Amino acid sequence: MDIRTRIRKIREFIIERMIFLSAILSIIIVALIFAFLLKEGLSIFWRVPLSDFLFARNWYPISEPPQFGILPLILGSILVTAGAGIISIPIGIASALFIAEIAPRKTKEVMKAGIELLAAIPSVVIGFIGMITLGPLIKTIFNLPTGLTALSGSITLAFMAMPTIVSIAEDAITAVPRQYREAAIAMGATKWQTTWRIVAYAARPGMLAAVMLGIGRVIGETMAVMMVTGNAALIPHSFLQPVRTLTATVAAEMGETVQGGEHYAALFAIGIVLFIITFLINGAADIYLNKTKK
Repeated sequence: MDIRTRIRKIREFIIERMIFLSAILSIIIVALIFAFLLKEGLSIFWRVPLSDFLFARNWYPISEPPQFGILPLILGSILVTAGAGIISIPIGIASALFIAEIAPRKTKEVMKAGIELLAAIPSVVIGFIGMITLGPLIKTIFNLPTGLTALSGSITLAFMAMPTIVSIAEDAITAVPRQYREAAIAMGATKWQTTWRIVAYAARPGMLAAVMLGIGRVIGETMAVMMVTGNAALIPHSFLQPVRTLTATVAAEMGETVQGGEHYAALFAIGIVLFIITFLINGAADIYLNKTKK
């Protein structure tokens, strides 16, 4: 074995171990975060039953006695996330297909640059724009007392999620082998049939990953949601009502709590709920991807 071969093998060994250690370190960090949330948040369940915490209808942490029911917050988060997904997923996937398969080369380059620029806009700026422009518009169109509603939050978050969905989905579509397209066209398929039935089908795992990352940003977003949804901890019955999300509650109230108190523990318990929701979404996506590969 010559020296070059030995050096190459040593480099490969070092790189493999570094990748392995990075993966282990990531798992350890996530586990430590979850352990910290459990340590700080589980104490609330000594005073408030889990069923009351999850399903009670009132969130009044500073009343006497305090009420820690997060059902309005869960429903608010679900409503805003669902609305954002309904808007952003079809538009995002359609945009990715257009950029990857239909748009001319120069148009493609301009659109990709614009999408990447949109992804770089801070969430507080988008929230401010939504509060100043979108809120009054929705108030006028639907004749509401306030335009800061779940619909405003859904539109704002959809705008924030779309750059992520478009960028990653476009990469997945572009990665589909060219031979798939050539074979479909050789068998008489039209451009649309090739794009939708062959290319989009082959790129499903990547597009699902794009959707999951986009929805993950929506679920974890705080500042923009706080600014455009009205922050009313009430059970929502439509998209035209003010709502409050789990993330906005933690951000708005953590600075007002006494460390170690009931309110403090309840906010960390909300963090546990968010962690579990995110874990379940990612787990479901992983199961789907594994089935697709098989």
